[in-house]
Amino acid sequence: MKYLDEFSNPDLARKLLDQIRDTTTQRWAIMEVCGGQTHSIIRHGIDQLLPDSIEMIHGPGCPVCVTPLEIIDKALEIAARPDVTFCSFGDMLRVPGSESDLFRIKSQGGDIRVVYSPLDALRIARENPDRQVVFFGIGFETTAPANAMTVYQAKRLGIHNFSLLVSHVLVPPAIAAIMESPTCRVQAFLAAGHVCSVMGTEEYPALCDKYQVPIVVTGFEPLDILEGIRRTVEQLEKGEHHLDNAYQRAVRPEGNLPAKQMLDDVFEITDRGWRGIGTIPDSGWQLAPKYREFDAEHRFHVHDLHTDESAICRSGEVLQGLIKPHECAAFGKQCTPRTPLGATMVSSEGACAAYYLYRRLEIQEATHA
Repeated sequence: MKYLDEFSNPDLARKLLDQIRDTTTQRWAIMEVCGGQTHSIIRHGIDQLLPDSIEMIHGPGCPVCVTPLEIIDKALEIAARPDVTFCSFGDMLRVPGSESDLFRIKSQGGDIRVVYSPLDALRIARENPDRQVVFFGIGFETTAPANAMTVYQAKRLGIHNFSLLVSHVLVPPAIAAIMESPTCRVQAFLAAGHVCSVMGTEEYPALCDKYQVPIVVTGFEPLDILEGIRRTVEQLEKGEHHLDNAYQRAVRPEGNLPAKQMLDDVFEITDRGWRGIGTIPDSGWQLAPKYREFDAEHRFHVHDLHTDESAICRSGEVLQGLIKPHECAAFGKQCTPRTPLGATMVSSEGACAAYYLYRRLEIQEATHA
């Protein structure tokens, strides 16, 4: 109960809000990078409690949301094959591809299984040597170590009917891409605490210096986020721009060294496409050459698929922080969690899903007022 009680204490929240109000003299736009932080902000109404002069911009920190349509279509093509058992976390099953999704492939007879760890997929491969077992490996630096360990174990144990469909992306290059966009309004960042718990904080000071922005590493509970905002506003008001770790109970500067060693062994840096944003140089991982035999894209020869984004979905603008979810005309109408047009509506960390779950009634009331 520690984090539910201590880090959701309303009295402490009021004190932090008072400190933020007392400190704020100008208008500031702060981006929370992580989708988990976005959900916490919307669920607890933190953005509504802040002074009107502070705007929270929801960033591209939802791993499901930024997985490019091309990769989704590759997953669908592989999952539809009769000799394949396709394993994934549950939040990927309803993400729309160009013409279908994994739920529909499953309903048509595809062997698609929801697992809770990539090692579950490896076990399935070991128990079914006559089938090709593929795990859909998506996410930021947080989920990558487990996927790297699974590939390492597959090679060590000689389980050659296992492969990984890789779509891993990295946070620091995304921050750089956001700051270099001509439409950028972001003046500071709340960095994702769980990413930094793996990778550490060594890459962020250079970003602070280059782009003259404060970056505060923050957790996910209400008081974590409010403290992160308080520290960010203090820097902005003083004209400072440095890295501040407000999540020291989980994040060390050096990160998780064994996890980083595993990542360095199994993966190598590559350019990656981000759904709604485009290709960001050196912003992702792919399997290193010595593990290439476990790369599902190479094993199943799925390359250069033609993809078509929804003509009315504006999730790309949501991911870039250019609009709020309810500013899309399809929000809550053509696009709902049951009939999503984009990944931001279906993902458990998507901004559109957060607004639909926690804000749609008040948005409807404001629209009809």
